[in-house]
Amino acid sequence: MSRNASTSAGEKGRAGHDAPSGDDRMDVTALVAAGEHELVRRRSVGRLVAGGTILVLAGFAIAILFTNPAFDWPTVGRYLFDVGVLEGIAMTLELTVAAMLVGIVGGVVLAVMRRSESALPRNAAALYIWFFRGTPVLVQVLFWGFAASLFPRIGIGIPGGGFLVSWDTNTVIPIFAAAILALGLNEAAYVAEIVRGGLLSVPHGQSEAADTLGLGRLATLRFVVLPQAMRAIIPPIGNQFISMLKMTSVVLVIGVGDLLESVTEIYSRNYLQIPLLIVASIWYLVLTTLLTLLQARLEKRFGRSLTRVGEA
Repeated sequence: MSRNASTSAGEKGRAGHDAPSGDDRMDVTALVAAGEHELVRRRSVGRLVAGGTILVLAGFAIAILFTNPAFDWPTVGRYLFDVGVLEGIAMTLELTVAAMLVGIVGGVVLAVMRRSESALPRNAAALYIWFFRGTPVLVQVLFWGFAASLFPRIGIGIPGGGFLVSWDTNTVIPIFAAAILALGLNEAAYVAEIVRGGLLSVPHGQSEAADTLGLGRLATLRFVVLPQAMRAIIPPIGNQFISMLKMTSVVLVIGVGDLLESVTEIYSRNYLQIPLLIVASIWYLVLTTLLTLLQARLEKRFGRSLTRVGEA
């Protein structure tokens, strides 16, 4: 009895010794609160330092922009709405839309070929994508621009023999068409991978359900898979559209009168390179901003429509 009592008393003593007292708990709470306060203080100091640094750098940038006479803002304002510049903007937009149409149509076809069960179309699409993604777009533009050097005439005939009917290559593929083909065919390789990724994001059960309902492969792709894949396809396609708008500047090398070509022609006469390049940059910024806003609206619209379909 006494031994058990002493043992119990010893255990209670150890338990009482190990358990923190009220003062100890208060000390731990105070330490935790002090640590959190110090962490918040350091974060606040870090934010203040970062914000101050950004403001100082922004101030220097603004001061340079408006105090350096080489920027020549009066000349920028004079040529911002010049007729030649506006014509170049129209040409840039035409190139962008036409090349993206070629790229989207070609990319969808290539993506479907990549998913084919037959090895021939699947490997042909993979080879196309490998080639056009692996060579610079500038080189492709030059090749299409100088296509007449390789093929002076295009026609129908017997391989290795003469033409039955032929046309001059420069007549069939003028400079504007060469630019569209170069940009569009190159874009198709990138769009194909975007579309393929979007198609893979749709669960396979959707295609199986459509097959159960008796829909064919094309109908399933058009009415079931593609509408659901658009949420994954639209954002990167929008980015590609914006990139294409800027990429059209490379057609300068074959003499297409886009925005950059227009300002280049102007400063080749007055030697005011910097102000005219600023004009081009301003318009590129305006156009890309508008496309970015349009992309955001499309993303919101497709996201909302898919949410409603899921709720239904």
